[in-house]
Amino acid sequence: MKTFILVFIAALQISAQNIRPIRDDIGFCWRANEMDSLISWLDKNPGTHSDYSTDGLVAAISPHDDYLYAGKVYSPLYKLIKTKEVVIFGVTHGAVRKEINDPQNVIILDNYDQWKGAYGNVSVSPLREEIKKELPQQYQMVNDKAQTLEHSIEALIPFIQHYNKDIKITPIMVTMMPIERMDSLSLILSGIISNYIRENNLTIGKDIFFLISNDADHYGEDFKNSPYGLDEKAHQKATDTDRLFAHNHFDGEITRDKIVGVTTILWPEASKNKVVPNWCGRYPIVLGLLTIIKTVRAVTGKSLEGNVLNYSDSWTNGVIPLKGTHMGITAPFSLKHWVGYLSAGFWVK
Repeated sequence: MKTFILVFIAALQISAQNIRPIRDDIGFCWRANEMDSLISWLDKNPGTHSDYSTDGLVAAISPHDDYLYAGKVYSPLYKLIKTKEVVIFGVTHGAVRKEINDPQNVIILDNYDQWKGAYGNVSVSPLREEIKKELPQQYQMVNDKAQTLEHSIEALIPFIQHYNKDIKITPIMVTMMPIERMDSLSLILSGIISNYIRENNLTIGKDIFFLISNDADHYGEDFKNSPYGLDEKAHQKATDTDRLFAHNHFDGEITRDKIVGVTTILWPEASKNKVVPNWCGRYPIVLGLLTIIKTVRAVTGKSLEGNVLNYSDSWTNGVIPLKGTHMGITAPFSLKHWVGYLSAGFWVK
């Protein structure tokens, strides 16, 4: 009888947990055996990349598009991540903004106890509650609907979880805000994260990692973005532009000036260029990197150096020919509709 009562109580506790549901069950993989099959296929058919050391690796930029498109860009990065928890800076996509009255100048947090994963549910780190408590209210909002509608954070979870089964996450959606506000917000946020790291005796890169979710240029008629045309030459020009931008801003020491440079190229409201690459992670990249360099400096006294790991796109890659899974694609690929994918790593130096 006692055993029955304990089991019953445990079942009630599980059922009472507030679990963030899956948003995209087509583009991403939510079954452990199918995720294992995907990784096995990617290991046998790797994309072009160089070998990088995991020593000192503390942060990265990751794609968040369909796995059958972007898998070769995801995979080499996530093999390098070995950690207990991850802070994820996610996008607030336009479709989500429309549903939640387009909030600006804040980060968006949630109330979920756990998020769905491919290998079981993923717990939310206590860091999220510290941020809610310590970050002034004018810099934050809590909105479960926003986090439920947004796919840019959930996309990263199965890949993280494949290599780190007991991972905890801190999901942070980033909205549009000027650089001056990001400076102020990142200073406070980095202070909260730094205190959490010290109080819990964590090591950056070993115990806690930072990911920034982003897809590079969204090119073609569907995106109202085709400044170079819609042929092979246009595709080459646009991808060359993406690569040059990435290497200019994510290779070498990551300074505030270099991060501000992102705003002058990617932010339509700040750019002086007539052609603005349509990167959906334009705001998470800036707030994320500002927060990360300040956290690294506060905890280690050191700087951050980056390297672009991989770049490709849906037109070049096509669809991974993996059969026998529930995965599919959520958008077409052609010279009239393609998306760029970038991964970059950042090391403490």
